[in-house]
Amino acid sequence: MKRLILPVAILCVGFIYTSCGGGGSTEAPKEEKKVQMNMGSDPAPSAEAPSADVGDPMTNLGIGPVKSIELAAIDQGMVAEGKKLFEEYCTACHKVDKKFIGPSPAGIMERRTPEWVMNMILNPEEMIQKDPLAKQVMMESNMAVMANQNMTEDQARKILEYFRTL
Repeated sequence: MKRLILPVAILCVGFIYTSCGGGGSTEAPKEEKKVQMNMGSDPAPSAEAPSADVGDPMTNLGIGPVKSIELAAIDQGMVAEGKKLFEEYCTACHKVDKKFIGPSPAGIMERRTPEWVMNMILNPEEMIQKDPLAKQVMMESNMAVMANQNMTEDQARKILEYFRTL
């Protein structure tokens, strides 16, 4: 039994590293910080740290193909499909009810624009490189980089519709 513990632990760490884009910490996740709140002492500034001013999250559209979205009444068919997609592609790093490796999507529509959410799903690499808010989210997630799942705009829109119900 003792011989199995180390190989199983190595496999678990490897799975977490590869399923979420690598570069993340294998430590237990820390409590999620609110974007606008200072929750204790700040880490030492680094060359890649975003500026303190990330702008208004509710006007930031993000960087990517989605420039404008008109939201109407919630489409329950899209919600069901979005939930399936979220469970298939996203739950390795995101939990609906709490912070895990990445932040919880619950309440995301009160914290971000729909365009930003879809651009983060569709274009995480460029968002993390160029969008100050995405950089801040990455820093709050122990530098875990969101994996690009190569979603289509239709898939991202369905996930967004699911997020509207959380």
